[in-house]
Amino acid sequence: MFEPAVYQARRAALCAALSAQLREAGVSVGLILLPGNAESPMNYTDNTYRFRQDSAFLYCFGLAEPDMAATIDVASGRTTLYADELTVDMLVWTGPRLGVAALAAACAADDVQPSAALPCTLRAAAARDGLPLFLPPYRGETCLRLAAWLDVPAAMLADKASLPLIKAMIALRQIKEEREVEQIEQAVNTTIAMHRAVMALGTPGRSEAALMAEATRVALAGGGMPSFPPIATVRGAVLHNHGYPGYLRSGDLFLLDAGAETVMGYAGDLTTTFPVDGKYSPQQRAIYEIVLAAGKAAAGLLKPGLPFKEAHFAAARTIVEGLQALGLMSGPLDEIIAAGAHALFFPHGLGHQMGLDVHDMESLGEAQVGYDGQPKSTQFGLKSLRLAKPLLAGMVLTIEPGIYFIEGLIALWRAEGRFKQYIHYDRLEPWLQAGGYRNEENWLIRADGAHLLGARFDKSVAGMETALAGRRS
Repeated sequence: MFEPAVYQARRAALCAALSAQLREAGVSVGLILLPGNAESPMNYTDNTYRFRQDSAFLYCFGLAEPDMAATIDVASGRTTLYADELTVDMLVWTGPRLGVAALAAACAADDVQPSAALPCTLRAAAARDGLPLFLPPYRGETCLRLAAWLDVPAAMLADKASLPLIKAMIALRQIKEEREVEQIEQAVNTTIAMHRAVMALGTPGRSEAALMAEATRVALAGGGMPSFPPIATVRGAVLHNHGYPGYLRSGDLFLLDAGAETVMGYAGDLTTTFPVDGKYSPQQRAIYEIVLAAGKAAAGLLKPGLPFKEAHFAAARTIVEGLQALGLMSGPLDEIIAAGAHALFFPHGLGHQMGLDVHDMESLGEAQVGYDGQPKSTQFGLKSLRLAKPLLAGMVLTIEPGIYFIEGLIALWRAEGRFKQYIHYDRLEPWLQAGGYRNEENWLIRADGAHLLGARFDKSVAGMETALAGRRS
């Protein structure tokens, strides 16, 4: 945890930002309700998934223990933590932890009450000031608790979530404090170590599962956990491939999309695509270098005030130009981009914010987190762009362009004759085994531009092949 004053200051800033939002609506009072996460059973109550605290609760309180909640009075800032002392059984089975008074002191809460007192507090607040202010729930357990506490049907909770609170939370969390940047950089450096370790083992005959295990080992050795289930696969054209049944063969490309999470919950997220043989074939090199160029074109634009959508389009233009040079596409560049024909090869967005969530604040809704309430495209590919709004100094985000030869999608579009004026389907056959290529980096937006986070990690063809040259089979 950070020092108690950090969480106290964050809550004060949240109340100030929220008060401004509420005044616009003619409201001056309210009670914020922030539930922490409960344990989530895997297949029965005592066999749970790894506990991960809700990120909004973690941001405001720093406490990574289950079964807590807190309220914050918007007008006064007074904070009450709701938590229970360990039972004897819990002491035996889970071991000791800080008492509730010490937990409250660690986050500078003004008061601590047993969990059983929370429903009464919420009913009184609702009678006095209206429904307490809460964020959209994303876990079933949290939905059930909120429904019971607030007397709101679970199906209506998303509609009853407070838009002013959502906006205030985004305004705070999207600008990273220097201490947060240090945590993220620590996560990115552990992530780089994960990728280097996998590259060192990624030789013919290895299993995808063994390489996933190696990435996880390095994350654990770094003191934290993976920030999401690693994508470790020779089937890189499957964007979110979380199965590990395959084995590496000569001629394959291996795609690793993996990140580390620090003990305090901050994430790293990188993607590396490398040749199992240690050297890119001419075909692999051609596509890989287009992907690198697309990332460079996008990153070169990053600065405060730039709509991130423009960086996305810069990457898309570079990809189309590269594919045109290979004879796989043709036609006016701007026309191709506007039509969305490039999405056959680049069917996702350029990147996302990153912080306490690997896709930071995504549970608060892309409409506000990535678009500030502006309309989002429904076009295939572009609709998957998570971040489009103007950048601000202090944001942390990913740049992750890719090129994919997705056989099913190519066959579907070809059968439909979609964009046949731009895409040379008859020339794609030799490329269908090329698979998927993605390169991902993590960037901090600064007042004077952007800074690449993490230690040096040379992703050029020469840099990758040099790193792969010293491997043992």
